[in-house]
Amino acid sequence: MKIKEKQNMYPAWFVLPSLLIFGIFFLWPIITSLYYSLTVWNFDTATFCGIDNYKLFFSEHSMSSSVIHTLIYAFGTCALKVILAFFIAVFLTGKIRSKNFIRSAVFFPNLVSMMAVGLAFSYMMHPTKGLLNVVIKLFGGTSVDFLGDPAIALLSIILTDVWKGLSISVVIYIAGIQSIDKTYYEAASIDGATGWQQLRHITLPLVAPSQNSIIILSLIGGLRSFDLIWAMTGGGPGFSTDVLASVIYKQYAAGFYGLSTAGNVVMLILISLIAFPLQHLLNKREEAMQ
Repeated sequence: MKIKEKQNMYPAWFVLPSLLIFGIFFLWPIITSLYYSLTVWNFDTATFCGIDNYKLFFSEHSMSSSVIHTLIYAFGTCALKVILAFFIAVFLTGKIRSKNFIRSAVFFPNLVSMMAVGLAFSYMMHPTKGLLNVVIKLFGGTSVDFLGDPAIALLSIILTDVWKGLSISVVIYIAGIQSIDKTYYEAASIDGATGWQQLRHITLPLVAPSQNSIIILSLIGGLRSFDLIWAMTGGGPGFSTDVLASVIYKQYAAGFYGLSTAGNVVMLILISLIAFPLQHLLNKREEAMQ
């Protein structure tokens, strides 16, 4: 019996370090965040206030609108990356010269820090001296206040994020496309399939695992994005580009620790409600394609 008990305990010793790390660095912070989100606290005291922080968060338009901006930002950047990266990857895996150089050029934005990209594009989008407006004026157009106009400020940041993050998506797609067995394309060519038909019925279904990874990574990255938005607009003009992460930062900086902790919990719930069901749906779609 003792030998059997030792054998049963043997695998548990391998799991124990992972469980400890998971509990200390994941479960415990979540539990403490849930508690402190129900309090008005500073570094000395914590006074229980129930769900008042959540009521205030959703009653203030400047904070509640950040949820909508976060969803627009996340789904906008994700959709553009998934679609554009796919066609760029198809082009770069085709029979073209100097494709290695082009791949390096496509990957270059990923080597630059997000803050540096944000500052560079904020100067390029300056309403009077920015490079983009200089080009627009050369073609007879009028200057556009990309980051000062509430109607287009968020879109301007989304396009900048897509330029920065497109490279990783392209690399993942390229890896997925190159792993496809070439005999599928040879058989399709013999049967008279066109390039578009091969792309639709061979490449797209078989690259689904790579596409799923890009969707999940891009969406989660968009939901918790902060640095690019902060570098370009700081959440302005007004609150038109404020997302959850920037609102949380502002509340922390202002000393409203309980309110900002409630914002963190809202962000956690939002990401979980989107990411887990989406992962399940994508896995089912991948199984159906195969």
